[in-house]
Amino acid sequence: MKTSEIKELTVKEIVEKLQVEKENLVRLKLNHAVSTLDNPMKIQVSKKDIARLKTVLRERELKENKN
Repeated sequence: MKTSEIKELTVKEIVEKLQVEKENLVRLKLNHAVSTLDNPMKIQVSKKDIARLKTVLRERELKENKN
């Protein structure tokens, strides 16, 4: 997910996507621990998506507090 796509979402949608991505990351890690994944880069991609979501959420929070 690109940052530009995330910035178009509402805060509520970002929080929901963040929760889904966190659950997905846990599932991927568990599956990778049990047996190897077809593409282990999915874990890294998921982590980066979570970071992007958190960054945009924090930017909005700071912008709201500033105003």
